[in-house]
Amino acid sequence: MKIGVIGSGGVGQTLASGFLKRGHAVTVGTRDPAKLKDWAAKNPGAKIADFAQTAAFGELVVLAVHGAAALDALKLIGAAPLAGKAVIDTTNPIGGGPPVNGVLSYFTSFSDSLMERLQKACPEAHFVKAFNSVGAGQMVDPQFAGGKPTMFICGANADAKQVVTKLLDEFGWETADMGAVEAARAIEPLCMLWCIPGVGKGDWSPHAFKLLR
Repeated sequence: MKIGVIGSGGVGQTLASGFLKRGHAVTVGTRDPAKLKDWAAKNPGAKIADFAQTAAFGELVVLAVHGAAALDALKLIGAAPLAGKAVIDTTNPIGGGPPVNGVLSYFTSFSDSLMERLQKACPEAHFVKAFNSVGAGQMVDPQFAGGKPTMFICGANADAKQVVTKLLDEFGWETADMGAVEAARAIEPLCMLWCIPGVGKGDWSPHAFKLLR
């Protein structure tokens, strides 16, 4: 599969490397190519481009920018390169203020989500929430004594969710489909919960969520 990764931070680099190792063709979109110099040297099969070129390249696109910059990134890309494509939304709406006793502040409410705003801004794209509830270090090939962790996803398009589920399986996750785009209102706050040990106690040791049935 041809995958375009929008964003050159830790999440974007981690996912792009994981896709490359599994034989996918990858282009990483960035506004600062110098930021990827060391990463590109270790991943010679990847291409570097701007946001719009990266989105046009991908059969599937990953949005891996800071949540506060996500809507601006969509504006830079434009609607056409994303139309009809699955777009993995890794973002969280962090930035509503300082943490309170280790709990991050969001600029959304519980009757709204960042993913819903992204879907509204680009209605022809098929957004799927994923990778927002775990640290970059555990996104690819997670290893836990309790077995495979659970990635919670949601989105309006069933075919897009099937594509994302297959990629999650390649990366060593089990997938729990929580339904339509509104489920992002519950999935995005999982980042708050995941971050409490680190933000509140300085404990960033590997951990992830597991759904037991």
